[in-house]
Amino acid sequence: MTPEILLPVSDPAVLSELDALAKRHRAASGVGMQVLGFIGGSAEGLLGKLPSGVRDGLEGATARALETALSAAGRSRGVVSDRADWVNTALTTAMGAAGGLGGLPGALTELPFTVTMLLRAIQGIAAEHGFDPGSEEVRVECLRVFASAGPLAQDDGTDMGFLTAKVTITGPALNGLIARVAPRFAAVLGQKLAAQAAPVLGAVAGAAVNYTFTSYYQDIARVHFGLKRLARDSGEDEGLLREELVARIVKKA
Repeated sequence: MTPEILLPVSDPAVLSELDALAKRHRAASGVGMQVLGFIGGSAEGLLGKLPSGVRDGLEGATARALETALSAAGRSRGVVSDRADWVNTALTTAMGAAGGLGGLPGALTELPFTVTMLLRAIQGIAAEHGFDPGSEEVRVECLRVFASAGPLAQDDGTDMGFLTAKVTITGPALNGLIARVAPRFAAVLGQKLAAQAAPVLGAVAGAAVNYTFTSYYQDIARVHFGLKRLARDSGEDEGLLREELVARIVKKA
């Protein structure tokens, strides 16, 4: 059987939308360095400030937080309507300040609530783009947004988790995706915890980091689901559109 030959994207409207998505992705990635400058020190330096016990248990705790957040965020959709991006950002910023005010214990308590809020915001963006957050496929896609690391992770801009290949949508696949996402997301969350570790000053850093996290993941979710909607509406192959998007992001980086 002859494999299908995919022609380059030529529709001006589709190319324009890809340019807009690439611009949004670059803007989302650039804000992280501003936060690093604000709180001082490198990503590695922040992680080194955490107690060894916290660092060692962070990956497992992150996997559990993602599993819990996925369930809690989904249940909340039947109770609380989707909110505008600025509302989500304001709420998580306040949570970050409250968590940082209590130093590391407060930050650890606040962390799962922030993860749930972020995932809930991502689910809302998926729904806004015409996808069902209750379906297993979209649940997986929401988790993939976290695979793009985060604004405090050192990244060259090309290793974008939302461009990962499709997997079979089953329970084990969902658990497997959490296991793959957790190590990278744990490193990012570790930097967040370290920034909040000092009481009072941690409140300021916690607010700043949560503001940045929420802005970043909402923008990345809009790129992720914007690309999927573009493929659906235009009839273009999603994989081909991904390649075009990556080329635009890398070219301007």
